[in-house]
Amino acid sequence: MAVHRSDIASVFALGAALLIAVGDVFQQRSAHEVTDEPVGHVALLLRLLRDKRWWLGSLVAAAGFGLQAVALGFGSVVLVQALMATSLLFALPLSARYAGRRITRWQWVWAGVLAAAVAVIVTVGDPSEGQSRVGLEMWLPVIATLGPVLVLCLVAARALAGKPVAAVLLGLVSGSLWGLFAVLTKAVVDQLGQGFWALLKTPELFPWAAVAVAATTLQQSAFRAGTMAASLPAVAVSEPLVGSVLGIAVLGEMLRPGRSGWVGLGVAVGAMVVSIVALARSEVVADSPG
Repeated sequence: MAVHRSDIASVFALGAALLIAVGDVFQQRSAHEVTDEPVGHVALLLRLLRDKRWWLGSLVAAAGFGLQAVALGFGSVVLVQALMATSLLFALPLSARYAGRRITRWQWVWAGVLAAAVAVIVTVGDPSEGQSRVGLEMWLPVIATLGPVLVLCLVAARALAGKPVAAVLLGLVSGSLWGLFAVLTKAVVDQLGQGFWALLKTPELFPWAAVAVAATTLQQSAFRAGTMAASLPAVAVSEPLVGSVLGIAVLGEMLRPGRSGWVGLGVAVGAMVVSIVALARSEVVADSPG
């Protein structure tokens, strides 16, 4: 029986989701415990660079990003990023175990809703591959629209520091950057086969590295701003949504649900939004004793 490229991409994407979830749990614990002092985004990252547990989590997550890159080499950004949302299903129970909490029944229910929504997007949406690289003219509208939105989220997170919603906002920014990172990874992977010097000349290489650093820095701040139940759902949902939108709008990928399938896709996207809100609001339940 022939193995399709999309099947290979799915296996690697799920492996990436698991490893990144494990890495996120280690990083989240370190972000909370590295200092008791209020610190900014950059200062927090500099402190974490001296923490061994954070480095362990980073190495595990890096292995996950490696699997994600392989997955993007075989499949579309829409397919891979939708499956990456399942990292939430791995990370929430791991985080609860390490923190001595229990995952509530409703958290499991909403996690199941999220998983079902992802499954609908992958199967009904039937995403197809597009281009791996595009010119600057395709990126300018993205910079003009996504940039101000992310800046507003950062400003709001700073104004609401100390409240659970700050973790959600920082998670949304970090997840959006990771979605952008996935699209840029597609271009970098495409150039790997051309040799080392061709890779260094790739216009996407340095923005790719800069986005990774920014996403990592803000994700640590999101982890520190609240529990995993608040920050990780925001990351886990905004990453595939932004990555998928960019895959379609910038790289020309397509969804092929058929005439009746669009309704199912709309319901699935709505379910993802509802589940992220429900999981974020469950932070209070996750922190309560027993």
